[in-house]
Amino acid sequence: MPRTAKPLVPPADASDYSTLDVARLLGLAVRSVQLMVDRGELEAWRTPGGHRRISRASVEAALAGRGQPGAGRQEEPAPKLPQGRRRVLLIEDSVHYQNLIALLLSQEFPELELHTASDGIVGLAMYGQLQPELLLVDILLPGIDGASLITSLRSQPTFAGSRLIVETSLDEAQRTPYAFALQGVPIVHKSRIVTELPPLIRQALGLAS
Repeated sequence: MPRTAKPLVPPADASDYSTLDVARLLGLAVRSVQLMVDRGELEAWRTPGGHRRISRASVEAALAGRGQPGAGRQEEPAPKLPQGRRRVLLIEDSVHYQNLIALLLSQEFPELELHTASDGIVGLAMYGQLQPELLLVDILLPGIDGASLITSLRSQPTFAGSRLIVETSLDEAQRTPYAFALQGVPIVHKSRIVTELPPLIRQALGLAS
């Protein structure tokens, strides 16, 4: 008989996941994630507005388990992505800038396929799943900062085939602690995204003006 997930008191950590976040991270359908919660495989609760939130710790445990032979329950395979479109992964925690960049890309580059992660840990996992041709990365991220994320990505052999652009609200002096990861990387200040990001994307992907 399947277990029913016990309601939990929400922790102070506001970076726990929505059902859709977990579905993207684990490569599952939303319904499969809901069933994992119902079976007690993921810890979850509902917000006062009725939205389900899932514990970061339980998601990371499930992700770690999927990497071990024979670990965990057999789930459906990750959905196949459309072929022929060039993928862009945006790793950005601000919903405002997520929406702004999504709008900008839809207007300027409708041929690109945009995927979004709201923190560095999810971004690393999505990079492994998607193998995007271009990454747009914020420096200040929850979970793992953008500079550490870039350093981690560079250690992966597949990263050689990806292009990278950093977008940030930090000025040049504030970026000094992250200089170890930013050398040679195109950087656009968030106040100039609309004017400066499109030409950087064209240059990175070799697109015509």
